[in-house]
Amino acid sequence: MPAVMITHPRRTLSACPRSLSAFELEDRIPDLIGLLADSVSRGASLGFIPPLTYRDAEAYWRSLAPELQAGSRLLLGTFVEGQLVGSAQLAFPAWPNARHRVEIQKVFVAAEVRGRGIGRSLMTALHEAARQRGRCLIVLGTRRGGPAERFYRQLGYREAGVIPGYTTDAVGERHDHLSMYRQLSM
Repeated sequence: MPAVMITHPRRTLSACPRSLSAFELEDRIPDLIGLLADSVSRGASLGFIPPLTYRDAEAYWRSLAPELQAGSRLLLGTFVEGQLVGSAQLAFPAWPNARHRVEIQKVFVAAEVRGRGIGRSLMTALHEAARQRGRCLIVLGTRRGGPAERFYRQLGYREAGVIPGYTTDAVGERHDHLSMYRQLSM
């Protein structure tokens, strides 16, 4: 998976996304909870509404273990000096008519390192993992008009459709959902 150089005010560090097994997930749950809760509290549209409780976040991360063990989900983490700074997932549908596609889920990066290539390196690693498994169509969903939409468009994702008022935020305001896709060359 591609390494990315992260420039901090004091020095440059190298970070490379890597797969987390179901076993490693167990050890990384506190880190994943912290990163997810911070992202949600800053407005990331990841399926949760702030404040995200520790219990809810823990239940979510633990729910992934069977899929990781079965190989129907891939969980990536990016670390800088041992600290988790980004995460992303691929879900692999098992249906016979869907074995050519994957769905990207829950891509998020620690606020202090955003804009330094972590998200792009996670996406590149997801694309490569999809190719390695013979998948050529990637789909994802995001909040319409948000920073994630701009990020995905820069990576070549195209709009498939919009569902008005699909999600709500902490104050009950409804937001449109944008479905996007990208074809991968094999």
